[in-house]
Amino acid sequence: MKEVAVEKALTFIEPGPVVLVTTADGDKKNVMTISWTMAIDFDQHVVLTTGSWNYSFDALMHTKECCICIPPASMAKTVVGIGMVSGKSTDKFEKFKLHAAKAKFVQAPLIEECIACLECRVVDYIEKYGFIVLKVLRVVVNEKAEDRRILHAVGDGTFFADGERINLREDMLAKLPPLL
Repeated sequence: MKEVAVEKALTFIEPGPVVLVTTADGDKKNVMTISWTMAIDFDQHVVLTTGSWNYSFDALMHTKECCICIPPASMAKTVVGIGMVSGKSTDKFEKFKLHAAKAKFVQAPLIEECIACLECRVVDYIEKYGFIVLKVLRVVVNEKAEDRRILHAVGDGTFFADGERINLREDMLAKLPPLL
């Protein structure tokens, strides 16, 4: 084993998939790239980390809703591009040729190019850490998505795309909630 700089910690433990979070404030729809997300229970609560440094933050906190859309790995350059420009001065849907679809329970749009989208409402905000706790209200899946690999940020500008599924469901049945 070789010791490396403590700053490398995130490159080993970076959380869930890179996602695109959409918002709509009544006048404008927007999308931001977030790499810090995670599920926190079996009651469909998830957390994402953001703050006032992101243009979408105000719309998210005002409307208390968003969609979390999971892009395929083939969208990696688009996902990074979305994160590199501000929605304050850029229509990201137009610039990146994203197709917005109407959600059922929130005003924020779904993104048709994504593998899946989760319609969410804000249920809590822990300001000290920028944690926004969301309740997932609805999930839609793009059954036509050819690339189903999920993109994961390493934290240093590099990414992994998962693809191999290892099914150990039978080994875990005693710990899984019903319906999963």
